Amino acid sequence: MTTDTPKSPPRGPQVFEIEDATIEAAASARADQASKPIPGEIRLRPSPDEWRSGVRWGAILFAALAGLAGLAAGLAFGRFVSAAFERDDWVGWLAMGLGLTALLAAFVLMLREVVGLFRLTRLHALHDAVATALAQKNVKAEQQAVTALQNLLGHRPDCRWGLARLAEHASDGRDPGDLLRLADREVMAPLDTQARRQILKSAKRVATVTALSPMAWIAMLFVAVENLRMLRTLATLYGGRPGLTGTLRLARLVMGHIVATGGVAMTDDLLGQFLGQDLLRRLSRRLGEGAFNGALTARIGVAALTVTRPLPFLDAPEIRVRDLVPEIFRRIKVAGEPSAASRAPL
Repeated sequence: MTTDTPKSPPRGPQVFEIEDATIEAAASARADQASKPIPGEIRLRPSPDEWRSGVRWGAILFAALAGLAGLAAGLAFGRFVSAAFERDDWVGWLAMGLGLTALLAAFVLMLREVVGLFRLTRLHALHDAVATALAQKNVKAEQQAVTALQNLLGHRPDCRWGLARLAEHASDGRDPGDLLRLADREVMAPLDTQARRQILKSAKRVATVTALSPMAWIAMLFVAVENLRMLRTLATLYGGRPGLTGTLRLARLVMGHIVATGGVAMTDDLLGQFLGQDLLRRLSRRLGEGAFNGALTARIGVAALTVTRPLPFLDAPEIRVRDLVPEIFRRIKVAGEPSAASRAPL
């Protein structure tokens, strides 16, 4: 015997206000009820919130021990210095001399960092002034930028001939941009040759050390040091001469420029086009890493030229990565090709 359950009439649509406190309280109550465990239910693993609610006692222990070690080292050094300065014999005088020498060296290093940042800022200001003069086609602004360039590179022996040529033909330009093109051709082009040689040298070193290094961390450390040295050399070549702080700032600017222009992907594409996909597959892992790191170093050097060069490339030939890759990896390509014996059929 079956009993028919009376069907309830269909419920009509209802409208609720979002700010209704009753609805929010009901939703909160339902969420609390759902989070409570059901009697007899076995929970196999806690929720992610329960994992994160614990205190990280291991990190607290490590931080406390590190703080105690640093405090102990500082106190020991302080007691040593105090005891050495209190002595009235040669030990005390030697400690006093060494302390004064350390303070003098720290002051000189700090002063060099400040001066290096100032030079790098002046180089960027000259770059912006040249870009503004070219955009506005202002002859007077071009003359001021060229004067600033002469003051920047006037003490350089390798720039005297180019600066003399610039001063000799400075009055020949009539149209906007002629004076800056003359400066680019006479002064910047010889510096570009030296910069190109430096980029090639650094890229070859990185490629060779990465391919031959027995440990990955040694190769990574050498790549970082070599790239920073290259950035400092290029900035010094164009009149920047930064210190460690300025070099790190320049590295940040260069990395931002590379990311903005997609330089890493372009480097990978150029490397594949030059060496060929078949050859890249036949190269060993170390040779492949050396090839890519060398190409990336060349890309970083070209980006550093864009950031540190006072003038954009106007009449001087532009330095491009696609022109540097064949010179960097010509030996790698020859080494990666299979020998005649290996190509011979068995």
